This record gives sequence, C-alpha cells and structure tokens, in this order.
Amino acid sequence: MCDHHDHGHDCGGEDSSSEFSLYLKINLDGVQCLNEQEDGSARKVFKPWNDRLDRTQFTESDVDPELLFNIPFTGSVKLKSVALLGGENDSHPKSMKLFKNIPNMDLDQTCKQPDQVFELPQTYTDVLQIPTKTARFSSVHHLSIFFPDNYGAETTKVYYIGLKGDYKQAQRQEVLITNYELAANPADHKHKLYDTSSHMIS
Repeated sequence: MCDHHDHGHDCGGEDSSSEFSLYLKINLDGVQCLNEQEDGSARKVFKPWNDRLDRTQFTESDVDPELLFNIPFTGSVKLKSVALLGGENDSHPKSMKLFKNIPNMDLDQTCKQPDQVFELPQTYTDVLQIPTKTARFSSVHHLSIFFPDNYGAETTKVYYIGLKGDYKQAQRQEVLITNYELAANPADHKHKLYDTSSHMIS
C-alpha cells in the first residue's frame, strides 16, 4: 500500500505559461498511454499552458478507470510540479501516482512503490497545480503517471497535463575517428596523403 499521500494543491490561474513548458521537451512520438480508448489521444493532453482549459482534446480510459501515461523526455528533467485538468463529475481522477525512469512501464508494474502519490480533489478553479518532492525527481528522463481510480464513473477522463521543472539537454558523445588517426601518426598520414595526391594527378 502507498506510504504517503499528498494533499497540497494550488488551484490558481496565474500566468504560468513559461513555467509549465516541459511539454516542449517531451518526445511525443514515444508517449504511450495504456488503456486509452482512442489510440494516440494521450499526446493531445500535453499542450501549451494557454490551451489548458480547451476541452476539445482529451484522453479517456477504455474498459475501466485506469490510465497509465509513459512520458519520455529528450533530456534530463528536474520535475517540480504537475498541472492537471481532469474530467467532469465522477470521471475525474481520484488519485495520481508518479514513477520515474521506468521506460515502457505496463499496468502490472504499477504495483511497485511509486516515487510519490497524490489524492486529487474533484472540484477546483482553473487547473490543479501539484508540487512534487523535487529531491525525488532530480534526474528524470522518463516519467510515468498512473491514475488508478476516479470518483465512481466507468471511465476516467483527462483534458490537460502540464509539467514544470528544469531541463538539461542530453549529452551526445561523438567520436571523431578521423581526427584521432591524423593526430596519432601525422608523419605517416602525410606520406599517405602525398601518395594519394600523386595518384590523383597522374
């Protein structure tokens, strides 16, 4: 059973467009949502802050209330807060569990101890802004968000998920083999380059 539930939420509508901008750092092609009713609909809930109240795009669970989002980032993220706009009435998620760095997580793995658990209110103004325990989410390259239940409806609905935090671009390792070879044996390579030039001229 979960060891901790957090109840601290901010329900403000202040301008957080620059803060909840980690959606730009999500590898959208790699986003998965298990038990979504419409394939690919989960990607639509990651949108700009100014579109957070747009209810034309959403994802909804299929055969039961469970929804599991697998979210890969293009670099390393220090996650500070999650924003949420859930469904109307009883289709709103009742709780949320966060797991870090478990790529391609499936529903069987949600029995693992989550990194943080939240109980979610059903009614609020604007969107929920839920601060995380940042120390637990300081180096996240993959985030899984699990909604195990709702307030009694057959399916769960989510309109918006916003992510706030710091981003660090993944480091690319490039091996410059040609430069290494030239530096290793410059005299030898000069000779080879000279020979190549001679052959090209003749």
